[in-house]
Amino acid sequence: MVFGLLALTFTGLVVVGALIKGSRVDADPVSPIAFPTSSPSDPPRERPSDRPSERPSNRVTDEPDDKPSPEEAETRTLNTSLKNNSLYAGQGLSRVHCPGGSASIYSHSQLKALILKTSRCMDKAWSKVLRARGIEWHRPGYAITATRGRGACGDFPQRGSIVPYYCPSNTTIYASTTAMARGSGNALGYGQITEWHGGIISMMAHEYGHHVQQLSGLSGSWWERTLESGSQSGKLALSRRFELQATCFGAMFMRSVSASYPVTSARRNTLYYFYSRVGDHPGYPRDHGKPVNNGRWFRQGYEKNKTFQCNTWLAPASSTS
Repeated sequence: MVFGLLALTFTGLVVVGALIKGSRVDADPVSPIAFPTSSPSDPPRERPSDRPSERPSNRVTDEPDDKPSPEEAETRTLNTSLKNNSLYAGQGLSRVHCPGGSASIYSHSQLKALILKTSRCMDKAWSKVLRARGIEWHRPGYAITATRGRGACGDFPQRGSIVPYYCPSNTTIYASTTAMARGSGNALGYGQITEWHGGIISMMAHEYGHHVQQLSGLSGSWWERTLESGSQSGKLALSRRFELQATCFGAMFMRSVSASYPVTSARRNTLYYFYSRVGDHPGYPRDHGKPVNNGRWFRQGYEKNKTFQCNTWLAPASSTS
């Protein structure tokens, strides 16, 4: 039996990656730590259209309280490449007031309410960073069920899996609260690692990280590179970098709410442990990274809290294996 993320997490993007258009990336990564490489001399890249083709009826529609300044709303030519994306020039996520309360992960109504509540905190944190870089922002949709369902990118969760997924065709996050908490089939639930709701919310923050990748053009560039790869091992290597980056973005969010959620030092260590237990395991596709590397990139995002520090495309293969 394996944890649901092992099978592996957030498979929706891989299923529907062909729906995304993107940009070409540079040569093989060379730097052991993600460092910013963008500069005013970088060649501009046009951002692909990523507006959703549809909106689910249960989509959350209210906007975050913070409005972009004229500078943030300025139209810019964006770099959508993997290594030099405009997003990397942004700062970390500002502190966001987002109390988690005492919701039980085993109660569908409580967990769903917490997911939707914290989604607004993710909106507030990420919209400011994206708009500051001239990246058009809109919130993702959410379809949260107690058991299972069918979304624009297929069934959720997939058979024998517990994981939520982000669908780029309609920029919506799909999840089953029961599967995540209790497991499905032979896949154990996240509740077998920790019953604290912060574990599942950090996973939803990972899915929001995919939304950030979609809006910034990282998704399109990743998928174009995947289509160009002539080997299965090459495609999997790209998938690992893509997923580990979303994990790093998710960790940035958990850091941004650490004071109010709260994420105490003990809870922070719980998250570090949580991410050291999820990832690719023997017998499953190597598309998300080994548990040790999932833990490494979560820690990177949490401790560094800078978008450029989540640039997995510059990291060595050993840290994204």
